[in-house]
Amino acid sequence: MGRIQGDLKERTLRFAKAILDVADHLPQKNQGWVVGRQLIRSGTSIGANVHEADHALTEADFAHKCSIARKEASETLYWLELCERAGLIPRDRIGHLAQEADEILRILSTIVKRTQQHMADTRKEPAHARGKHRV
Repeated sequence: MGRIQGDLKERTLRFAKAILDVADHLPQKNQGWVVGRQLIRSGTSIGANVHEADHALTEADFAHKCSIARKEASETLYWLELCERAGLIPRDRIGHLAQEADEILRILSTIVKRTQQHMADTRKEPAHARGKHRV
């Protein structure tokens, strides 16, 4: 069993697929290619890092992978906003994606914060309270 609870892995996979679909609607010129490549890279990387985090061997690695996924979600929001502002894709086509990226970003922020807090609390506990004392 992995560390990720709920439907986050499935959500990020569906999100990646939606990013691939919307990227197909970018104009076939330099702007579309450059922005599309960046949007695809960041939008699909979220789920890849969440899946890696789910199989992390340590809490530190788990927090690190979730933190990378969080940064990729933030970057994806940037590229979606640029698509809208540059008139590459209308807002009505990407608004739901921006909302989902923001929700995923918030979920990942909470996961990272709680994991880091748990790690800090664990470091503060005496060794015998963690079950690491020797008999």
